[in-house]
Amino acid sequence: MLIETSAPGRLDVMGGIADYSGSLVLQMPIAQQTEVNLTLRTDYICVLKSYIGTSQPWILELSYRDLLPNKLVDYAFAKQFLSHRKQIWAGYIVGCALVLQKEKGIEFTGANIEIRSAVPLGKGVSSSASVEVAVMRALVQAFQLTLLPTELPTLAQKVENFVVGAPCGLMDQLACHLGKPNHLLPIVCQPDLTEPLLPIPNDLHFVGIDSGVKHTVSGHQYGNVRSAAFMGYSLIAAHLGASTQDLKHALLTGERNHLPFRGYLCNISVSEFESSYQNMLPFTLTGKAFLEKNISIDPVTKINPGVTYSVRTCTKHPVYENNRVDLFRSLLLSYSHQSTSNQIKILAEMGTLMYASHESYSHCGLGSARTDEIVSLAKNATGIYGAKITGGGQGGTVCLLTDTAGKQTAKALHQLLCEKYKQPLVLF
Repeated sequence: MLIETSAPGRLDVMGGIADYSGSLVLQMPIAQQTEVNLTLRTDYICVLKSYIGTSQPWILELSYRDLLPNKLVDYAFAKQFLSHRKQIWAGYIVGCALVLQKEKGIEFTGANIEIRSAVPLGKGVSSSASVEVAVMRALVQAFQLTLLPTELPTLAQKVENFVVGAPCGLMDQLACHLGKPNHLLPIVCQPDLTEPLLPIPNDLHFVGIDSGVKHTVSGHQYGNVRSAAFMGYSLIAAHLGASTQDLKHALLTGERNHLPFRGYLCNISVSEFESSYQNMLPFTLTGKAFLEKNISIDPVTKINPGVTYSVRTCTKHPVYENNRVDLFRSLLLSYSHQSTSNQIKILAEMGTLMYASHESYSHCGLGSARTDEIVSLAKNATGIYGAKITGGGQGGTVCLLTDTAGKQTAKALHQLLCEKYKQPLVLF
């Protein structure tokens, strides 16, 4: 039986890299979708045909049994197996079967899986999460599984974290699965608390402009920023009396409620961070010095003894970003009830929060010259009120906040950049 499913990409409006620290984030699905056709087999052969980022398909045939040492699912083994054969792209697809077999007990015996995606790669709009969610949806349907509302994206995240090896947070998979067009999906990433969808007023628009600089969550700098934030959390937790055993328990079990701030930096207010913790954090700290006395509770990154981490800056970002996102949401909720003059003031305030978020990315080391240029051009454009780099940063897409006239300005800006850089940049 042929099963057909799909899932969209997403535009990160606010929140971005603060997701793994428990922030409120605001995400919007984009029009571009990933489509999956799946037919189950009984001979343990997986035939994967992918049209992602190419008109000619990538085709891979492999034995599912080769991914199962001693007939058991081992994420690390599967990751190593695919990586050594330079087939890690297949992990996004067949990894869904591995996760469902390990976590939900399905008996997977192979499949023909065809992927067609209009969600472009390397643009910071969750092309990988879109694939994972679409494939997960197909397998859940094929095996007639009943899942809780946030369970499918949680399983999809395991694919990316443990089979592919990319240290993403959960917001991408949640947004691709639960997002709705013309709405923002608020998520409190602790880890998966979704809140009621926010309708986007008809005269407001969130537009994404591709910078042309490829982004990847698996890049070293993103991992270093994430590691530094968790290092900062551990230093604060230890300062407040958390023992090494407390932290180890959280790392091994995922349970955090016994830790200060329930294990999330974003439960620290800005005022408390400034008065009690900011000055106790080192500006920089080597992985070696940290590991001599401390432990990170992050299960998907490893502290490298030879790396010097920007602990204070990367710890500060999610605390302030969570506050910015909360203010942004409050302003958006009040927008439709205001006079025209007050609406313009609200848009200016929302834009200020977006620009501050963009600047904070750069301080963490996740900016790029091209995205800075787009943000700078947006600041001087009529009808565009705010702009920021999105997702994991270091390129990818810039999100713009516009009114109806400003949406046309954004399109003109996009065309200008296409001509300047002589490449077909995507407009979302």
